[in-house]
Order: sequence, then structure tokens, then C-alpha cells
Amino acid sequence: MFGGLNKKTVLQVLVIFLVLKVLSEGTSGILILLFTLPGVLLAITFHEWAHAFVAVKLGDETPKEQGRVTLNPIKHIDPFGFIFLILAGFGWGKPVEIDSRNFNGKYSISKAEAIVAIAGPIANFILAFILLLIVGILHATGALNGLTANMYGAIYMILTYAISINVGLGVFNLIPLPPLDGSKVLTHFLPYKAKQWFYDNQTIFYLVFMLIWLTGLSSKLLQPLFTGVINGLSWIAELILGLFIK
Repeated sequence: MFGGLNKKTVLQVLVIFLVLKVLSEGTSGILILLFTLPGVLLAITFHEWAHAFVAVKLGDETPKEQGRVTLNPIKHIDPFGFIFLILAGFGWGKPVEIDSRNFNGKYSISKAEAIVAIAGPIANFILAFILLLIVGILHATGALNGLTANMYGAIYMILTYAISINVGLGVFNLIPLPPLDGSKVLTHFLPYKAKQWFYDNQTIFYLVFMLIWLTGLSSKLLQPLFTGVINGLSWIAELILGLFIK
């Protein structure tokens, strides 16, 4: 992701930037950080677990051998992606390694890779949906009404941030540019020559990705999709809750 840059130095700079950002915002910055962390851990963990779980189901034991078929966040956290997810609302986890030669042959290698890739974003959307249902149930049943206003607000903030972060991570990874999941989904549907051209020119696409990422253009491009996913999941959650909670 960072090419020839000293990763330790980059990480130190990011940590300093994060600390300064939090301190500059005072108490509210610290609270936002605390409210954000659970959602970040959940989003990254379920995203990478889904990649690993699906790869194993398709016959590749590599993720299992590397201890990635687990919901232990420590196994899935990439320090850079973790910090960026806190700072910018999008980021990444430690990539799950797969060996496509081990797939069971039920699908073509290209299709199997696409299925493994899309599993991560889908897991984030499912988790966001479940959290929306939880928020709706808590609101409809008044289950938290006995808590103090501060505790009540804190729980809702944590759940709200977790929903946004999961949708943000899922949408971000659908960008059809390497190294993101969307690139593997896209290449599966490309004709042979276009697919080969895509593979041969991945360096260019990496540069394009870095450009839209570093300039903040990705946020502007993805905002409509982010809003659409949130609204769609919310509508379905409200529909389901309306059937069971009167």
C-alpha cells in the first residue's frame, strides 16, 4: 500500500496525527474515538473473517492454517487500515491470503476468487443490517429507558457509528480497483482480453486508486452509494420490525 516508504515511520506519523486530532477536539474527540472503536473492530473482523470462511468453504485451507477463520480482532487488524478507518471512515484489514489452486473446482477459479472477494463487503452489510434491527428493537421496546441519559446516548452512538463504519468499509471495498475487493469481482466479468489487459496494467490502477484516495475524491464518489445502502438497509429493517413489533 505504501510502496517503498518506511512503514514504521508512516505508522508513527499516523498515530501522532490521530492523537493530535483527538486532542484538538478535546473531550468530544476522545468520546468520538471511544464510540468509534467498537464499530471499527467489528467491521474489520467480520470483513476479513468472511473472506477466510468462504475461502475455506471453497476448498482452500490456507486461511485456516494461518488462523484467520476466527472472530479474534487481533488476527485481522492492519495498523494502517485501522487508523484510517477511524480517521476517514474507510480503511482495510490484514489481507486474507488464499491459494486459488486449492479451490474444490465447484466454480471456476475466477468465480471462486470473486465470491471470496465479495464475501467481505456482504458481511459488513449484513452486520450493519443486524445492528439496524437492534437499534430499532431497542427504540421500539424502550429496553434502555431505565438507563441514565449519558449511558442511553453512549449506547446509541456506539451502534450508530458501528452501522456507518460497516457500510463505509463495505462500500469502499467495492471500488473496482486493486487492491480492493471490487477489482476481483470486476475482473471475473471481463472478457479474456480485457481481463488480461487489467492484470497487465495493475500498476496504473494502483496509482489511480492512490490518487482518488489521497485527494479525498473517493469520499465524494462513494457518498451516494453509501447513502443508498444505508437508506436501503434502513427501509428493509423498518419493514421487518413493522411486521413483528406493533
